[in-house]
Amino acid sequence: MEVLKKLFAPVDMTLGAPWEKILLFTVPMLLGNIAQQLYNTVDSVVVGKYVGDNALAAVGSAGPILNLLIVLYIGISMGASIKVSQYFGARDREALSHTIGNCIVLTFIASVFVMVVGTAMTRPLLVLLRTPDSILDWCTQYLHILFIGAGGMAFYNILSGVLRGLGDSVSALVYLIVASLLNIVLDLVFVVNFGMGVAGVALATVIAQAISGLLCVRRLCRLKDLFDMKLRYIRWNRMYAMNIIRLGLPAGVTQAIISMSMIIVQSLTNSFGEQFIAANVIVMRVDSFAMLPNFSFGTAMTTYAGQNVGAGSYDRVSQGAKQGTALAIGISAVITGLILVFGRPLMGIFTNTDELVELSMDMMRILAVGYIAMAVLQSLSGVMRGAGDTMTPMWISIFQTVILRVPLAYGMCYLTRTPKLPNGRQECLFWSLLLSWVIGAVITAAFYARGRWKRKAV
Repeated sequence: MEVLKKLFAPVDMTLGAPWEKILLFTVPMLLGNIAQQLYNTVDSVVVGKYVGDNALAAVGSAGPILNLLIVLYIGISMGASIKVSQYFGARDREALSHTIGNCIVLTFIASVFVMVVGTAMTRPLLVLLRTPDSILDWCTQYLHILFIGAGGMAFYNILSGVLRGLGDSVSALVYLIVASLLNIVLDLVFVVNFGMGVAGVALATVIAQAISGLLCVRRLCRLKDLFDMKLRYIRWNRMYAMNIIRLGLPAGVTQAIISMSMIIVQSLTNSFGEQFIAANVIVMRVDSFAMLPNFSFGTAMTTYAGQNVGAGSYDRVSQGAKQGTALAIGISAVITGLILVFGRPLMGIFTNTDELVELSMDMMRILAVGYIAMAVLQSLSGVMRGAGDTMTPMWISIFQTVILRVPLAYGMCYLTRTPKLPNGRQECLFWSLLLSWVIGAVITAAFYARGRWKRKAV
């Protein structure tokens, strides 16, 4: 019983060896992120195997629009995680209680907004993106169901950010594993047994995410030794709400701009036809797993920096940044090697079409080295955010995705046009992504070394 209590107890990252605390916090979160990725991955596998390649393309084409409209969740979650970690490190119970209460209020507001705006914008955006007619209705149906059930997604994503700020990455892992297993079962029941197709995988995802969101609420209600979950705290308080929004807004804006650039590039992707769209979906699904260590270390570094800034341990922040980044690079290098060796069987999970597997593997080889660069970018960006400097990572991301990636993608495709390839070479989309990752990592390292984030912390 004592072991379980210790496992689920919030991690105080202001004490002990930095690398050990970072790793202890990251591993459960990494496993949780893997479980979360299973939502979309299982959806893709089930529709690809049991419905067909066009259904797989439909689910993938819906991704950029979904990401664009859930940026509110990402922003609130980031702001919540930073403020919660700082107040937790400072041992300020009153401010912590107000912050968590306002997170719940903001989550409800964001859920209603996404539900209304998302369902209204879906089909016009898909038409604007030149989504092929063969998959347009499936894309629309899939997104409508996800947006109507957006509340579960909101409460899990935002409240898991609160739990991470408290140093509790294990609870979110357990809840996601439960929800992921439920999602897999419901996918198979709705698609294989009931023949619901794309609508079935969307409905399964909504139900599973609602369960994980409710479990997060239940967990927070039980942490009475850290803060107070009373009605007087769960109401709009301008100061605390604006603090969350101020710190989270750059992350939300960044994700919105990234999503917009993905939508613009998706239009280019769609011009290459259904098979390349399906291959792109497969690559992005594998990519999402390859990126998980980088995103997990980035989030861990945000919590680590936030807690130590709250405690006034600025030298410890720099020490942890070096150790955490080294860990992220090492793990990312191992995963990159595994993808290159076992990539073909991984691609084969999504489709029965051999040509599609080969095309996907060719694109994956282009991206492989970029994951190590992203380990540097995510880790050091996490440190800067945790210290309160959320603007620098925002501007770097905007430069990386808008100024670099989009012009590179369109420019390289334009320059490689031939009579046989009127739209250019399709692999240019992935070369442009690789170049933007590497350049973004170099810029991030330079800004971290410059030290502006230290002045923000003070």
